[in-house]
Amino acid sequence: MELTLTPAAEKFVRRMVRFGGAGENAGFRLTVSAGGCSGLASEFTVEAAPLPGDATVEANGVKFFLPAESRLLLQGATIDFAETPTGGGLSFVTATPSTCGSCGSSSSSSSVDISGLGHKH
Repeated sequence: MELTLTPAAEKFVRRMVRFGGAGENAGFRLTVSAGGCSGLASEFTVEAAPLPGDATVEANGVKFFLPAESRLLLQGATIDFAETPTGGGLSFVTATPSTCGSCGSSSSSSSVDISGLGHKH
């Protein structure tokens, strides 16, 4: 499976796994599903091991635990991370056409808001 991480996303995911308290073999479980005008809805957790049905995928040495639907939707995607004074989050840029019929875009971008994690700026 092809998955690209920007340096900012790699740094964020590594920190989440390191400080997630799930042990040294932990991974970043990313659940992505089709939905919304942007095309993707997603959430993440840090897990000690993959859950049943998950595949382990490594990108830049970062271990992801991905359910089947996530693998399909993220094939060839670029994952980025941005933080602003009002929040931050992961974003996904894929070659999958957007589900929004009015935009006619040939790519899709979606984000996961992390403002509720309680980290300090």
